Amino acid sequence: MTGGIRRGPAGGPDRDACLAAVARAASADAGGVPVDLLGDYLSLLAEAAVTGRRPGRAELDAVGVLGRRAAEQGVSAGRAVRLYLSAARRLWQQLPQLTTSGDSEVVRASAEAVLHVVDSAVATLAEGYAAARRELVRREETLRRELVDDLLRGDSDLGGLVQRAEPFGLDLARVHQVALAAPSRRLPDTDAAISALEAVIFDRLGDRDVLVATKEGLLVAIAPADAVTPDRGARGRQPVGDLGRLMHAELDRLPRGGPWQVAVGRPHPGLYGIARSYEEAREALTMAQRLNTRTPVIHADDLLVHRVLLRDQPAMVDLVQAVLSPLRHARGGVQPLLDTLDAYFATGGVATEAARRLHVSVRTVSYRLSRIRTLSGYDPNDPGDRFTLQAAVYGARALDWPHHPLPGPTG
Repeated sequence: MTGGIRRGPAGGPDRDACLAAVARAASADAGGVPVDLLGDYLSLLAEAAVTGRRPGRAELDAVGVLGRRAAEQGVSAGRAVRLYLSAARRLWQQLPQLTTSGDSEVVRASAEAVLHVVDSAVATLAEGYAAARRELVRREETLRRELVDDLLRGDSDLGGLVQRAEPFGLDLARVHQVALAAPSRRLPDTDAAISALEAVIFDRLGDRDVLVATKEGLLVAIAPADAVTPDRGARGRQPVGDLGRLMHAELDRLPRGGPWQVAVGRPHPGLYGIARSYEEAREALTMAQRLNTRTPVIHADDLLVHRVLLRDQPAMVDLVQAVLSPLRHARGGVQPLLDTLDAYFATGGVATEAARRLHVSVRTVSYRLSRIRTLSGYDPNDPGDRFTLQAAVYGARALDWPHHPLPGPTG
């Protein structure tokens, strides 16, 4: 380019052509950022270099609007700033009357004026960009929560949900499962937990078809079931793809919220499968809390028997009343006998292991089992009686008996 920008009137074809060439070169330097994001920035620089004039408030506000536009167009903040810095550098090279001037005071004054414009414009650009990003994040969070609510409810328009789920990378044609994470106390910063979960799920499962949000104080994760490969037969080792264990391990690293408890619903196909998996996870979490289960990760299919037993509360009350209430006549009360039954069944009927868990002698366990058989008429070592006793123990825990009286007329 010859001649550069000359002193004189603000307009003119030579000046406009020069500024347009600088804008195109700066755009290329910034990786193809749209030229129109410069607005009148180059004119402000040129005028500052020639006359020393500093931009007014309205002119800087216009730069802030351009920053917001850059964010809305998906241009990164770094590329937007690079566009402005590159434009200033290239424009300065097109000022031969300054770069070849022997008057140092003229050069210094022009440089100071140009740098002031660069400083003010870039700062305003960044402020506008940041404000737009905050609004976009808040809007995305709102859309995410609304989408999750509708997905988990399962009664929304399928076509509309498919369109709304697409920007989040969620393919509703796949088989999904839902996991719920409950903190022991209220989380002060859910954004950190959501970001941590998304990062570890994306990294470990290698699938972007994941949605993490909050609902009613719980963290909700919706993930494709074909990317989750739990090894239910593994003992003593963590399944690599188990969604619940992945979530719990990552949440356990957070400074607040623990100890966590995660419940995982079974995988089901389609839109209504997500709602069904959510209901299973929520019921599993509620049931674990009712049973006072401290297991960190609960799978809904592990509690299928409990669901069957506890859905008919009047029948369960009758069972506890008929089978376990006679144990109240034992010396020392009913609780030690219930604890013994619980430990005995949990260890597969091994008295030595039950004694170790209860921190008592094997003789004590044997004595208590004998008292249970005498008082209730049910033998813990008989297969048929064992099922009845174990179901009654589950019911007692769910009903918080004997700490609270049994509900209804039988209590």
